Amino acid sequence: MADKPLMPKATAVWLVDNTSLTFEQIADFCGLHPLEVKGIADEDVAKGIKGQDPMAAGQLTREQIEAAEKDPKLRLKMAPPKYKIPAVKTKKAPRYTPVSKRQDKPDAVYWILRNHPEFTDPDIIKLIGTTKATIQKIRERSHWNVQNIKAVDPVTLGLCTQLELDLAVSRVAQRRERQMQQAIKRGETLQPLEDTVPAAADEPPADSDNENE
Repeated sequence: MADKPLMPKATAVWLVDNTSLTFEQIADFCGLHPLEVKGIADEDVAKGIKGQDPMAAGQLTREQIEAAEKDPKLRLKMAPPKYKIPAVKTKKAPRYTPVSKRQDKPDAVYWILRNHPEFTDPDIIKLIGTTKATIQKIRERSHWNVQNIKAVDPVTLGLCTQLELDLAVSRVAQRRERQMQQAIKRGETLQPLEDTVPAAADEPPADSDNENE
């Protein structure tokens, strides 16, 4: 929260015209020099500026002004906001991958599917910045370049760091553990991982279509 009015001179004009506050009090609140406030009172400064009511703007209360009018030594402070404005959450931009490395993504996806079948599509997308369509085609072995796809870990390909991969594995494992604990509490059991995630073949089959990825 700002500690001074957004329109200091307009606020000072209103306070000079509508209150008996001292120049020093107005100057201190508005962030101006006392002589500048005196110039406003003498109409030598801020000519033509329409006064802005700090009470209407929620910057001061009537009680604050009345108390300061009775005590010239009292300094005014910005009133706390009536409503708290929630912070705007910025959406994280998708991971950028250099053009030279984009052709390596299918290899990384295939490696993750083989070595970490517990990863969901969003987990893979977050880690290496690929698309859901690419993951699905590699799972179904219908990717246009399926003949040449090899399982290569994304760290070696430079699509993520070892730390990022380790954190992703840990995060997924913790999520799986929570799901198991919740299932136990409900008297259920989770299906084995191999029954919930389509297994990837050791090598992609040779058939392919001509669509581009």
